Amino acid sequence: MSFRKIVEHLPLRRSTLSSFHLFTSPLSTHSLQQQQQQQQQQQDPHTLMKQDPIQICSSLWVKTFSSPKTTSFPNLTGFLSNFDLWLFAYQRSCAHATGTFPPRNAVHAPLLRDLLSLRNAVLRARFIWNDKTNPLLRAPNDTALSKPLSKRKLQNILQSSEPCFQDRVVQEVLLMILEPVFEPRFSPKSHAFRPGRNAHTVIRTIRSNFAGYLWFLKGDLSEILDRVDPNVVMNSLEKGTRDKKILGLIKSALEGQKLRERDVSHKDDNSEELRRLKKRRATKKRILNENEPKPDPYWLRTFFSFAPEEAAKVPCYGHCGILSPLLANVCLDELDHWMEDLIVEFFRPCESDSIWKYSIDDGCHNPAWPEFVPSSGREKTRKMDYVRYGGHFLIGIRGPREDAVELRKKIVAFCESEFRVRLDNSKLEIEHVTRGIQFLDHVICRRVIHPTLRYTGSGGNIVSEKGVGTLLSVTACLQQCIRQFRRLQLVKGDKDPEPLPCTPMLYSGQAHTNSQMNKFLETMADWYRYADNRKKVVGFCAYVVRSSLAKLYAARYRLKSRAKVYGIASRNLSRPLRESSNSSAPEYSDLLRMGLVDAIEGVQFSHMSLIPSCDYSPFPRNWIPDHERVLHEYIKLENPKFFCELLRSVKKKGLTLPQDEISQMVWDYKTLGVRYFQSNRDKDIKSDLKEISEKT
Repeated sequence: MSFRKIVEHLPLRRSTLSSFHLFTSPLSTHSLQQQQQQQQQQQDPHTLMKQDPIQICSSLWVKTFSSPKTTSFPNLTGFLSNFDLWLFAYQRSCAHATGTFPPRNAVHAPLLRDLLSLRNAVLRARFIWNDKTNPLLRAPNDTALSKPLSKRKLQNILQSSEPCFQDRVVQEVLLMILEPVFEPRFSPKSHAFRPGRNAHTVIRTIRSNFAGYLWFLKGDLSEILDRVDPNVVMNSLEKGTRDKKILGLIKSALEGQKLRERDVSHKDDNSEELRRLKKRRATKKRILNENEPKPDPYWLRTFFSFAPEEAAKVPCYGHCGILSPLLANVCLDELDHWMEDLIVEFFRPCESDSIWKYSIDDGCHNPAWPEFVPSSGREKTRKMDYVRYGGHFLIGIRGPREDAVELRKKIVAFCESEFRVRLDNSKLEIEHVTRGIQFLDHVICRRVIHPTLRYTGSGGNIVSEKGVGTLLSVTACLQQCIRQFRRLQLVKGDKDPEPLPCTPMLYSGQAHTNSQMNKFLETMADWYRYADNRKKVVGFCAYVVRSSLAKLYAARYRLKSRAKVYGIASRNLSRPLRESSNSSAPEYSDLLRMGLVDAIEGVQFSHMSLIPSCDYSPFPRNWIPDHERVLHEYIKLENPKFFCELLRSVKKKGLTLPQDEISQMVWDYKTLGVRYFQSNRDKDIKSDLKEISEKT
């Protein structure tokens, strides 16, 4: 071999030797083993499943509620990278898509790898919202494609409004992280889209806290629920967290709102073609697959169609999905805190007033508390209260109408500066309490009463005289109920509505139809639970449902009229009906005994005495949901200062703890011995025997 060839081969040998030495050295082998283990862990997601996701979420709730309300959490990436939360989000998304919650052990390894790749894409900022062409994680009902899609099917998939399943999983993870961060910051004046709060808490708050108000300002901010500036949302989010990955992920989802608005405008242009396609599809009977979730039952769809205007609209921003209600509350929380400060500034107490003499929380909040003085005048206490449900809010004002007009101007200026929304007077209505204010399908008005006042006069004489007082009345709106029934095509007419047959239940049996409508009536009775005219409204709903079913059975069994149906099936339609032509059919009792038919339950609330009365249970003024109360108690018990303060208060009051009594008994046992206790026991026995002998 020539010298030139030897020189050419020398670098290769040195590199190979150096690499060989590096490979054989103990430090390099250890580092390579760590790299191999990390690669195996990344490939095997089972090694990442170490913790309970419920415990992780509960620890985050405790941490946020124990911190001050103004605390901003700068780093939440640790929760975002936790694979247990991602698996829990996948389980919840599967429950939403299929109706069944899959256990943790039932998730196969290929799905776990896809879920891990989705998590890594989110952490590395490679995730794309609404990516239907290259999904990283498929829905549980989706089947693997064995053939390439045609151009038409691919276009239908891209133009469909159904969100991707992987987007739902990412939204679930973000909701589990951000909800406990912002929930302690929210005002107690907001009740929509929050755990433990609903429309009933709004009605009870109005009943307990809005007594004595003269003017009401009803506001509509539903434009913010339709569309909102992404910069407004991001500015509100940065007050709670400064995590760049989470903020960037939400910002990219909000930017998809512009694309969605374009799609909506394109759909409006082709509305006629869509109607034709819907008519064609309606004629064909659709057969559901085995794994496909079944549609909601008829009673549930019927009840949700009764949703009031304030609760019917749910926000949806871009590709945020289920995260949109939380983002809407984050934006509107600025208005809530601004109104809280305004309530304190507006308060002007008056000593001559019967209620609210000293503080804002002064006075009885029971609706049975009457006010025996006029509600107007300069000598009255000026006070204001506020409650919000979604994009609608209600403000009660105790004072002249000029205060309500001035407040409306301030709200318009605030919304224009903070939310960049211009409101007109039609969105902010000022109404007097005597005219009735409709909110959440309930009418808030004032009822004048004349109670008998008894008091002790001069000389010790008891004087009884008639007084004049006002009570706050919260009643259900019967006209709105009739409109909803008319929209569902269950009644026709306004002043004297006539029930129509319930055609959607035409092909169902009598037992199934009655049970479905009973669930609907139970839900309606619970919805109007806190209405003063609960019996009247629920009785009207029961009349409509019972008459509609009677007309349906008359058409199905060829009985010609409702009177014949009531004659056979009784007033509550609990007796079986069958066609007159089928006379050879066996008796219903025999079929029920053999288990061939279902038991028929009668339609509920056939008599007014069966309808429950209004629930007048008092609502605490500083009420908080049960989960928040448990969190505060848990945080208090974790704090050692609480036990020290408790011990000090017990010692000051001269009380003894059970622990002190037990320790005293143990000390007596150690110092005096067993004989002391035995002698005391013998004395007690002798004294008992002596008492028995004396009695005999």
